Amino acid sequence: MIKFYNSMTNKVEEFIPIKKGEVSLYVCGPTVYGYAHFGNMRPVIVFDTLRRFFTYLDYKVTYVSNITDVDDKLINSAIKEGKSENEIASFYLDNFLDCVTKVNSMLPNYMPRVTENMDSMINFISELVDKGYAYVVDGDVFFRVNKAKEYGKLGNFKIEDLKVGARVEENIKKESPLDFALWKKTDIGVKWNSPWGEGRPGWHTECVVMINSIFKQHLIDIHGGGFDLKFPHHENEIAQSKACYNTYLANYWMHNGFVNFNNEKMSKSIGNVKFAKDVINQYGGQAVRFAMLSTHYRSPFNFNDEIMNSAKKELNKIMMALNQASVKMQLEEKDFSKNIDDLYISRFIDELSNDLNTANALTIIFEVTKELNLSLRKNDMTLVVKQYYTLLDMINILGISYKKINVSIEDKELFNNWEKLKQEGKYEEADKIRKILSSKGMM
Repeated sequence: MIKFYNSMTNKVEEFIPIKKGEVSLYVCGPTVYGYAHFGNMRPVIVFDTLRRFFTYLDYKVTYVSNITDVDDKLINSAIKEGKSENEIASFYLDNFLDCVTKVNSMLPNYMPRVTENMDSMINFISELVDKGYAYVVDGDVFFRVNKAKEYGKLGNFKIEDLKVGARVEENIKKESPLDFALWKKTDIGVKWNSPWGEGRPGWHTECVVMINSIFKQHLIDIHGGGFDLKFPHHENEIAQSKACYNTYLANYWMHNGFVNFNNEKMSKSIGNVKFAKDVINQYGGQAVRFAMLSTHYRSPFNFNDEIMNSAKKELNKIMMALNQASVKMQLEEKDFSKNIDDLYISRFIDELSNDLNTANALTIIFEVTKELNLSLRKNDMTLVVKQYYTLLDMINILGISYKKINVSIEDKELFNNWEKLKQEGKYEEADKIRKILSSKGMM
């Protein structure tokens, strides 16, 4: 049984898909106005792992993540850099996708862009106006939060608890300070014609429209994103979906925890924000992914040099065991059919089925790695093969890539010479060959 913590109910619940054997998954994507920061990689890695897990269990997964390519921040970047909004969006989107690839995450099945869905957004906002959930003031369109009876259900708060200035933006045009913008009148930057005049959509409307456009339905299985999106973004999405379609947009809401730097939240105001590209270049995408998966997705992930270097070390131990097993199997010159340890795999899947507990799943990977090293020392090829393939399945589910070493004829000759020199007691010469083999990752 697969169980996830549902942010809507604040409970761990059994996952029951809308359509048997299928999963509809939507994750809020980036606003591409600058380089992706390190925190952007956490939902990328978490929900890619979720997708891989479902796929391993033979679910058909449709994974959608949007690209916000028009926004006040993006327009400001375009003005500052003297470029068009499209140039800015394309440049920083390429950077984001490069980072996604380097942490070995698959691209979503669909990556809709806001600018490609403008007509649908205008039509959606018009429907909200017609139903009385939205109102027009001088070219701006606002959503009436007081008309949304269940507003605050996701965030588990009451409307009267919200304070202007602390969590709500003040605007004299609004009927209520709580109301949020669906359409913004503007004279600056890129804009579109609408029934209310030239402008661009508000951020909170985008995801609702794109979910409906891509999935062709008003309710999906899972909506994911960072914890910081829970309010107001996801709360506002739900309010609009309830107003138009009387659904909560998704049956399960999943939120990953913050990324901290030395136990302090990453923040531009503090000046401790790290760009994803820089962290990946320093430690490698594999280590970044491994480190993040070492912490449960709902818990804060603390980033520092010690944690990242530890992740690299642990990851290297796994890769070395796989390398040695692969080399050993190739030196045997036999066809070893795939064989896995069902008990270990079952335990591994059970951990992931329990609210995607990758941290506990990794402890099982460490167990198998230890057993594989023991089997290699004993030269027990039956166990080596089984543990090798078991380990491969596990890391593949977590999105950790392994590049198999291909043993050449020359490599086999080196191994034979190494063995011969040891038997002859020529240890100094044997050690020279060992160093060559080690440099190739074969020992």
